[in-house]
Amino acid sequence: MRILISGSTGFVGSALIPFLTGAGHRITRLVRTSPQQLDADAVFWDSSSGILDPQALEGVEAAIHLAGESIFRGRWTSAKKTRLRESRAQSTQLLCRTLASLEHPPAVLLSASAIGYYGDRGEELLDEHSSAGNGFLASLCQEWETATALAAHREIRVVHLRFGLILSPHGGALAMMLLPFRLGLGGRLGSGRQYMSWIALDDVLGAIQYALTTATLDGAVNVVSPQPVTNAEFTRILGRVLSRPTILPAPPAILRLALGEFADAALLASSRVLPTKLLTAGYQFRHPALHEALRDLLQPPASMSAQRP
Repeated sequence: MRILISGSTGFVGSALIPFLTGAGHRITRLVRTSPQQLDADAVFWDSSSGILDPQALEGVEAAIHLAGESIFRGRWTSAKKTRLRESRAQSTQLLCRTLASLEHPPAVLLSASAIGYYGDRGEELLDEHSSAGNGFLASLCQEWETATALAAHREIRVVHLRFGLILSPHGGALAMMLLPFRLGLGGRLGSGRQYMSWIALDDVLGAIQYALTTATLDGAVNVVSPQPVTNAEFTRILGRVLSRPTILPAPPAILRLALGEFADAALLASSRVLPTKLLTAGYQFRHPALHEALRDLLQPPASMSAQRP
């Protein structure tokens, strides 16, 4: 299958490309590199200027849209929020408009979104049928998903991948946690009662591949483990896997002072989300439980440990 991917150098995209090529797929990347420096499998685009050549996309059988500025980098100033909206809504609109204009559009578009769609919901169990929440992240995700309308109108099967907290030692939130936790400086965030809906990177890749080929999956799909945990549970389990104490909580006031609005929206908010559609469609999670997922991600195989002096 020829698959178009945006955001190919990002956290998920950089792992997804070798995963899909290893399965025999041919990848075409959307890149912002100068057109003169493109290699054979890359297509130049500039969403802020509306530049994307439709002819370069003819023959694409599926598209995976992962592009968007990271919410984790920098304080949420007005300028940052504008960039977050534009990097998602504008790029999605341009891609969908271009795909819809093709003589032979792809059969499926997987477009990134996030469980921020649901907002801060406490202990409420949430699935794909739950309503949107309130706040900046919820409105951002709604705009992001609405921007795919042109593709859906062309009868392209559109899947909104609502990603939870993606776990990998090589990027994302877990990579940022590892140093303080390994130094024994880790602890719960605020009360620790807020739910964290997480997923191992291996299952993100598996769920994406599954969504590509499962025709019954469309609309919102929660890409999270079936076993969400509270922040206190996450903290305790991570400390146990690393064999480190976790006795230094981060008070909400300190988090808000350091991170501003991001602290309430992303660190202290509670989202207890279930992957109902993936489970119903038959997807088998490789890492359904947090302890086993962190152990496999962070502890070397026994054979490697035995070889150390």
